[in-house]
Amino acid sequence: MLLKWSFAATVIAFTSWLAGKRPELAGFIVALPLTTLLALALSHAEYRDSAASITFAKSILLGIPVSILFFVPFLLSDKLGLGFWQCYAFGITLLAIGYFIHKAVLSYL
Repeated sequence: MLLKWSFAATVIAFTSWLAGKRPELAGFIVALPLTTLLALALSHAEYRDSAASITFAKSILLGIPVSILFFVPFLLSDKLGLGFWQCYAFGITLLAIGYFIHKAVLSYL
């Protein structure tokens, strides 16, 4: 467990540091499905439950477009005259709404 936490913390710390030097590269790295690849493999290795792993993967697939809702306020910030924290709060609100959409869609699969 400590190894998993250490690796995740290292990836987050590295991309956070890299964002100050090369924000476009840091953004690309963060957008990669590294978390998904690691979480799926580690979860399956730990629990050995194929059905749960497949449900986990489906949930991730549905969660990707929903998670993009967080960035919508940032995209529209100039047009709406929003500052960073306003965008952040609005993005969190959209994620909360998106969670319920995700839950509803996943229950049909």
